[in-house]
Order: sequence, then structure tokens, then C-alpha cells
Amino acid sequence: MRLALGSMPDKAKLKRKIGREAGKLGMNLLGVAGVGRWEKYGETDRAFFPTSIWPWSRTVIVMGTQIFLPMLETTPSVVYSELYNTTNRILDEAACRIANFLNTLGCRAFYFPRDGYGDISVLVEKPEAAFSHVLAGKYAGLGTIGFNHTLLTPEYGPRVRLVSVITDADLAPDRVVKKDLCINCGLCKKNCPVSAFTENPDAPIADMDKNRCALYHQRLKDELRYPCGVCTKVCPVGLDRKIYGNSSVTPEGIAHCQSFGSKNAVKGNSRRPKSTPN
Repeated sequence: MRLALGSMPDKAKLKRKIGREAGKLGMNLLGVAGVGRWEKYGETDRAFFPTSIWPWSRTVIVMGTQIFLPMLETTPSVVYSELYNTTNRILDEAACRIANFLNTLGCRAFYFPRDGYGDISVLVEKPEAAFSHVLAGKYAGLGTIGFNHTLLTPEYGPRVRLVSVITDADLAPDRVVKKDLCINCGLCKKNCPVSAFTENPDAPIADMDKNRCALYHQRLKDELRYPCGVCTKVCPVGLDRKIYGNSSVTPEGIAHCQSFGSKNAVKGNSRRPKSTPN
């Protein structure tokens, strides 16, 4: 089947159409960054610049979808694990469809998957991916980088998953958020199960022991209740907090959700109800 190229809309019209299509695909956030911003900010090695990998790239479209607080707050549990997996799937599917749409217009475009590693065990030895959606999200105007190295957004704080579409389409970039969204409350550091964060007086974000974090995630994956997400759960930033408040699940409810569906529960740590409905 031959590629049927359509007529190219002007860049403002094309950007609006991409936004509408992304919304239909379940994306809550969308921002656009010119590839020159990687050079401008210089926050990562040149090897990670889009143009160092794909020299024809001109624009990075970053899309995000929310993480539901009532599910995240049960972490580590199979409830949150299922949400994480579902979110990953719809992100990749949405980005694939947007890239395909741009291809039909004659643009070069593809998506970089929401994760850039084959298994969490890989990150124990080399805790990096080939492309950072967090930096891309910052450069696309979706938010700022918080103390815990995540992208903080006004709408959802760090409770958002990201994916990127790299293209040579000419799109107007969005403004980078100037005001730091992190309020330096320290809750992510205080609540980290493995104490992975250490304050750095010379930087606004923490020094992070990525190896320690990855090892803990590997353990949770072995228990079938991966990932952790505590540092995103406790963050007070985001309008979603106004909807759910400081806590949307009772302590008893958290214990209940953690008692089922994982190896942790099978090993005898569960609080089983007196009877289970069919």
C-alpha cells in the first residue's frame, strides 16, 4: 500500500489539529519544543540532543496523561501497577498515531517510547535512557523539574506520564514555564522508601542515588507490584490535589489494596476478608 500524502496545513492550523487528535486519544497535556532548546539550556550531554541522534529533527511534541491519585495512593500495589501499565500503553499508542498522521502529510516523524529500557534490571547497572521525556516536557512548556527529578505540571504536579514525537514539521514552540513549580517542601525526600534523595546546596534539585532507586524497583517488580511512585504520590503540587485533597484513600483502604494481587500478599502479608464475593 502506497503512502497517500495529504496537503500540508499551515503550522498554526497543524498544531491545533494535532492537539485535537491528541485529546481524542486520551492525552491530557501537549506541548511543543524546538530542538534548539536542548542547546540553549545545555542541561544534558550533547549525545542526548535530538539533533545528535536524528539530524533532520526540528520539533519535539510532548504529550502527557494523568496518573489517578486514588490508584497511585495505594502504591506499592497491583492497583497502581495496572494503572502504570495501562498509561504506558495508551501513551505509546497515541504517539504512534500522531506520528503516523504527520507521516501522511509528508513529514518525517516517529515516537520515542514512554520508557527507554527493556527491563528495570537494566537500570541497576545503567540508570539512563537514550532520550529524556522530562527535559523534553520542560522545553515544551509543560512544567518545571522538581526536587525529585520529575516534571512538575500545574495540572497534575508530577502525577503525569510522558511520551514524545520527534518530527521535522514546522510547529510554533510553546513558552517555557519560568516560575519554578517546586515549593521545596521536602516531602519526596522524607517519604522515599530507600532515602534516594540528598539535598545539593549548589542545585535546585536533589542528588539522586539512581542505583538505590532502581534496586528497590527491581524488588517491587519481583513482587508484582511495580513501580514505587511514592515521591509523586506525596507531592502537594498540582490542581488534582484540589479535587482529591491531601489523601483520597483511607489507611485501611491502602492496606487492603496492598493485600491482594501480588507476591507480597501471597507470602502471608494479606488481611483477608471473612468472605470473598464471586
